[in-house]
Amino acid sequence: MITFRHFLTSIVAVFFALAVGIALGGGPLSDFSDPAPVAASDTTEDDPARAYAEGFATAIGPVLTSAKLADRSVAVVTVPGVNEEILTSLAEEVSAAGGTITGRYSLTDDMVSPDQKALVDTLGAQLMTQQGKAIAADATTYDRIGQLLGVAVATTTPEGEPATDQQNRIIETLVGADLLTLDGSVTERAPLVLLVVGGEPADEGGDAILSGLASGLSRAAGGVVVAGTLADGGEGQVGRLRAEPVSAEVATVDGIDTPAGRVTAVLALARSLSTKGGAFGASGADGPVPLG
Repeated sequence: MITFRHFLTSIVAVFFALAVGIALGGGPLSDFSDPAPVAASDTTEDDPARAYAEGFATAIGPVLTSAKLADRSVAVVTVPGVNEEILTSLAEEVSAAGGTITGRYSLTDDMVSPDQKALVDTLGAQLMTQQGKAIAADATTYDRIGQLLGVAVATTTPEGEPATDQQNRIIETLVGADLLTLDGSVTERAPLVLLVVGGEPADEGGDAILSGLASGLSRAAGGVVVAGTLADGGEGQVGRLRAEPVSAEVATVDGIDTPAGRVTAVLALARSLSTKGGAFGASGADGPVPLG
């Protein structure tokens, strides 16, 4: 028997799919040639259908996400090239859902450049020695540095935990080596990590770096969501990450440059504490939005 909840879930998922499809250019199967985010005023001014799709997602979003992140904190980790306007809108969605952002940790160009792998490897080995058994001995270069960052900013405890001096030294070392930037200091470790991708990674080794960082973070956090724009789905970097083993440990969302995608990212964060993995968004194999 089909329950009302199942019916509502299906209807909302269909509307989200339509909203994303219209935002792509008039329908779910339309092609798009310009992956750059466009201001809302530009996309909706002369397109009533698109305006309706974005308005629907904006209106129903607070209903779906209300209190979903209550008493939960989120550490935001960004990759170079992230769109600041999109990031601000995403942070607002997290706050509206009751979540608290503990800090933004910005990876630098050196952190994600294959040319700087030796630096990342050497520094990671030194920090691993200082941390003792907290880091897996068989971790690869970027898995290890991801674990170290995760130990410093995240926790598997759902309520979060205070940061210790030893953990803060990890951040200080990464900042000192120009591998990370942040505003302020780390006072709390969050159970959830939102990893927001930026520009396309380097052709040689870039995908492995993102995969390793995501894998490392997932070992230290209660839940991790990797989020990108519509262009990052499909054959983009989020789409390619979905083909890697780490996709079983982290949720992925493409489409955060749309209202529907940002709501999806919040719901994926809420889900990730109890269920690992999942591919959601405009090209997600598990549907446009997690509503189960």
